[in-house]
Amino acid sequence: MASKPTDKLDFGILHELIGYRLRRAQLVFFNSFSSACNDLGVSPGLFGVLVLVKQNPGRTQTAISQALGNDRSAMVAAVDKLEKKDLVERRPSLTDRRSYALYLTENGERFYQQLVDRVLQHETDLEAVLRPGEKDLLIDILMRLCAGRTSD
Repeated sequence: MASKPTDKLDFGILHELIGYRLRRAQLVFFNSFSSACNDLGVSPGLFGVLVLVKQNPGRTQTAISQALGNDRSAMVAAVDKLEKKDLVERRPSLTDRRSYALYLTENGERFYQQLVDRVLQHETDLEAVLRPGEKDLLIDILMRLCAGRTSD
């Protein structure tokens, strides 16, 4: 007998696992982010790169990649996309001739504020399910979980 999509499934231990709940929450946030920013051509990953480049002009691709926990090839692809959109530019690093330093372009500076406004609205919409004080608590818990990890 084939099951129907409306049949309830037994999720067993999954509902008790932090990792499973984090993954489900991540999917909700990423899908919502995509809906909010898809017309701008920016994914959550590209947004992270833009924020770090904006806040840390002149840092190398490697430094930004390490801060975000991205591998080198993913970072190169992300910067290539942002460069094609005229949002980020690579310049030779002043401290390491083998590396490129990243900067927002003039267009990137203008685009950044529009994007941040959109992302903040997206976050506000998703935070509506939280009670007062829960956002700060959730961020604190997530930061502790990330800091407590023993390996990548």
